[in-house]
Amino acid sequence: VVTSARSWFSAMNPDSKIYVAGHRGLVGSALVRRLQAGGYRNIITRTHAELDLTDQTAVREFFNTQKPEYVFLAAAKVGGIYANNTYPADFIVQNLLITTNVVQAAYEHRVTKLLFLGSSCIYPKLAPQPMKEEYLLTGTLEPTNEAYALAKIAGIKMCAAYNRQYGTDFMSVMPTNVYGLGDNYDLQNSHVLPALIRKMHEAKGRDDREAVVWGSGKQRREFLYCDDMADACVFLMERHPAREIGEFINIGVGADLSIRELAELVAEVVGFRGQLTFDTGKPDGTPQKLLDVTRLTRLGWRATTALKDGIALTYQDYLASLSRPRASQG
Repeated sequence: VVTSARSWFSAMNPDSKIYVAGHRGLVGSALVRRLQAGGYRNIITRTHAELDLTDQTAVREFFNTQKPEYVFLAAAKVGGIYANNTYPADFIVQNLLITTNVVQAAYEHRVTKLLFLGSSCIYPKLAPQPMKEEYLLTGTLEPTNEAYALAKIAGIKMCAAYNRQYGTDFMSVMPTNVYGLGDNYDLQNSHVLPALIRKMHEAKGRDDREAVVWGSGKQRREFLYCDDMADACVFLMERHPAREIGEFINIGVGADLSIRELAELVAEVVGFRGQLTFDTGKPDGTPQKLLDVTRLTRLGWRATTALKDGIALTYQDYLASLSRPRASQG
């Protein structure tokens, strides 16, 4: 039974034209898998070479010709601590351009619904744990990824502003650290979990006695398998308009572990039996980033992939990646 409060809401159907921006990336590729598994057969994708989302004219022309009804905005310039800290101008300008161009085009071409993917780094560095949605903009950001975080905060506020001024249905979601199939395993520019998988694998292959992990190992992180992330996004797009969730909603598992514990778990899965050494000369980043997922849980969604199982699946993906060409993250 559809209540009168939601009678206006138009849900996706198998023939809806759905544009997944960033379909080659970690989250975007998981979204495509989830949509296909759900029976959606009209999924639109473009590589970065085919459509540069930082080019406003190109984005408008794409929306004008393709006329997508639903948009998952998963395209972004992403990276770990090193990349964020080294290329802050690239991270802020490219992400602002991507978000501005796609959101404006979605409004101009009357997209039924848009889902914007942010990041848990939007929260203050020393936010109370676990982090609730209302903690946004209550403190100073982590300096090493401030540029990226500001671009994502702007995206949240942009979607909310369009909803308020124009009555659009633009939803923002904030995932915790996402990992899994199609991850970036570059040792300098990747996130911690895929970097650890590669580091442990190579150390095992060389029969090293030790593997060095960046930072003290004390900082705590939460990890969400990419297919769980995609499932949550489709769940929200199918069942809930943006006005039901507020400016944005957290997506996570509601539990974290220390980087030391993570490194030990990765070593166990990979089969590296040497010693783990922690390089305290390298930055730790935010001490803890645990999301409060109460609001999402109340809507009826929970993650189902255990961390060890997800790491095992990701390790198999890494092994497969050694014999395939590296795809662009766009």
